[in-house]
This record gives sequence, C-alpha cells and structure tokens, in this order.
Amino acid sequence: MKLFKAICMATVVVLNVSTLAAVSAAESFTGALTSGKPYVDLRLRYETVDQNNALEDADALTLRTKLGYATDQYHGFSATIELEDSRSVFGVDDYSLPPTGFKPGQFSVIADPETTELDQGFIQYKSSGFTGILGRQIITLDSHRFVGHVGWRQDRQSFDGLTLKYQPNDQWGLQISQLTKRNRIFAEDADLDSNDTLINANYQTGLGKLTAYAYLLELDDVGSNSNDTFGVRFAGSTKAANTKVSYVAEFATQEINDAIDTDYFAVEAGIQLAAINATLGIESLGSDNGNGAFATPLATLHKFNGWADQFLGTPVQGLDDIYLSLTGKLAKGKWSISYHDFSSDVSAADGSDDLGDEIDVVYSRNFGDHYYAGIKYADYSAGSTTFSKVDTEKLWLWGGVKF
Repeated sequence: MKLFKAICMATVVVLNVSTLAAVSAAESFTGALTSGKPYVDLRLRYETVDQNNALEDADALTLRTKLGYATDQYHGFSATIELEDSRSVFGVDDYSLPPTGFKPGQFSVIADPETTELDQGFIQYKSSGFTGILGRQIITLDSHRFVGHVGWRQDRQSFDGLTLKYQPNDQWGLQISQLTKRNRIFAEDADLDSNDTLINANYQTGLGKLTAYAYLLELDDVGSNSNDTFGVRFAGSTKAANTKVSYVAEFATQEINDAIDTDYFAVEAGIQLAAINATLGIESLGSDNGNGAFATPLATLHKFNGWADQFLGTPVQGLDDIYLSLTGKLAKGKWSISYHDFSSDVSAADGSDDLGDEIDVVYSRNFGDHYYAGIKYADYSAGSTTFSKVDTEKLWLWGGVKF
C-alpha cells in the first residue's frame, strides 16, 4: 500500500506538469464536452435452465440497455458516463436469484437481476504512454481468468477506484489499480466494499507476451478474508510449416486468509487446420488437502469451466478441467463446440474424484455494423453424487443492436 500511495503522489505531479505541455484534441473545454461520442447497445435475450433436481425449470426474457457518452479530450483529459438497465419483458421471469432475494428456492438460477445503475463513470487522463482513470470503470486483465467484466450477464461487473497505466511502447507495459468497490452482477444491493490492489506487468518477447501479476484482494468489514495471488503467464503464437500454432502456460500461487495455500496452473495448445481452429488444454485450480481451494472472485467465471456455470465456486477438493474446443466460421458467422472433462484436484473422503463432463455449442454472427444475434447451448452431466452436482442444460437465444 505504501508503494501504491507513492506512485499515486508521483502521478499527481506528472499530471500537473504534463497538462501544461499536452496538445488538446478539442479547442475548448466546452468543445470537448459537446464533440464526444454517444453510444447505445440493446440486447434482448431468452435463457432457459433445466436441472435434475427439485427446483422448477427456469425461463427468463430480459432486455439489457446500455447508454453511454464519452467526451472528446481536452489537454489530455476526458470523461465517460454509462448507464445500464436490465428488465424482464413480457412477464417471462420464472427464475430465482438468491443474492437479490428474487424468488429464492423456487426456480433454477438465472443471474440477470432487474436493475438500473451506473455501469461506468470516470475521468481519464492520457499523455505520452501514461493513462490514469479515476472512478467507476471496467477492468479486464489477460484472459479474464483473474479480473474481468462478466460481460455475458445482463448486469456486467465494474469497479470503483483508481487505475494507472504506463505503456511507453509496444514491448512492455504496467497497470496498477487500487479498488474500493466491486460492482457485481447481482445489482447494487449485492455490491461489495473492498480494498483490492491489482498489479499487472507485461513484456512482449519474440515468441509471445510474458506477464507477471499480483492481485491482493480483501473485503471491508467482513473479518479475515484476504486472497493474495502471485503468478506468471506466457501466451503467444508462431507458424510451423505454414500452420499457425498458439500456446499458453500460466502458474500462480495463492494464500487465502493466511491459512489456505493453493496453486493454479494452465497449459493450452492450439493449431489451425484449414478453416478450423483446434485447442487442447488443461486448467487446474488446486486444493489445500481438501480444506479450501484456489478462488478467482473477480474473474469472468462464465468463460471458464463450462457455460453451465457449475463451478463458479471451486469445490474444496479443487478442480481439474481437461478441455478440447473446435472453432470456425459458417454463413458469415462464428461457431464453437467444446468438451470438458472435470475431476477434483484431490479425492473426496470416499475416494471420489469425478466431477462430470460438459458439452458447449455456440453460433453467433453480426448483420452489418449494428445488428447481432446468436444461439448457445450447454449440457452438463454430473459425476459422483459425493459432490452434489446435478445434470444441467441451458439454452440462450439473443439478438441486439448497437450504434
């Protein structure tokens, strides 16, 4: 924290000096305000969930409306404000969302609350490779595995705080964020006050990007709840005999509440075969002998470990996910099919380690510059009953317009 405060003080000095020499994009403050860019994004989505348990099947038809305005720059300064509204339409709201108290325990969960809130509202300064952002903002780092915006949900995740970025060239960069609030996907009543420090540094080599990071997370007024993660990631691609080959390797270690010590690793390799990309990988969220497991509370969790969202919280026995995905293009759109085989990092007390498997399929396409649509399906088959998982099917249909 002392290091971060020192960086912030130095930044203030840089801002004061740089502002005097900065070239403004707009000729006046008023011009910067009036010559900005408004934007709108409307997304209508139907979601259904069928689970093999006592809960009733869930259905939701929701409309997400995003309205924003980004000013032009004036002496390096600009501002952005963005409002987000999510509504159930035509009375299709047979679903539960326990964090908001909406029909708890009756239907399966669909994590799209009815809400209207400020999604982003920040002041930004840019000059000579430096960027400073103060206010409510979207933050995504690397693959979203540790920090993401959960943009799949209708009420996406944002953060309150200060972000400092320095990227003097295309070879290396540094980003530091100090966060005071996590604006989660469950509407304002479920947002969390926090004291989170995110540090992410990257260096571009000839073979790929090397990243080192430290994510020091803590909630306010919740007792002992620290989550400190330190890791490295390498991701890149190359050509072998005119065939594109991609690769990812990542390792992190984590300490939770000064008591649970766990590790994370991921290895992935991809190859382009004609018009199809094939990717094979393994991701492991380790367990501390069954006492606790690796956690990524700020991640875009829906992106990982299957779209049926059965592992938004890591089982205390940990999680190993071996997956194969195929992607390609069809009729001016994009398709993907993936298979996941899940097992625990350590066996349960009865020796079980089978956490099931899942098949995911999606097709989406744009229609011109402003319209888009898609269909997506997830089919999870539970493994050992020891882990209390149930067979789950989910289907989404959506369409939208943005301009």
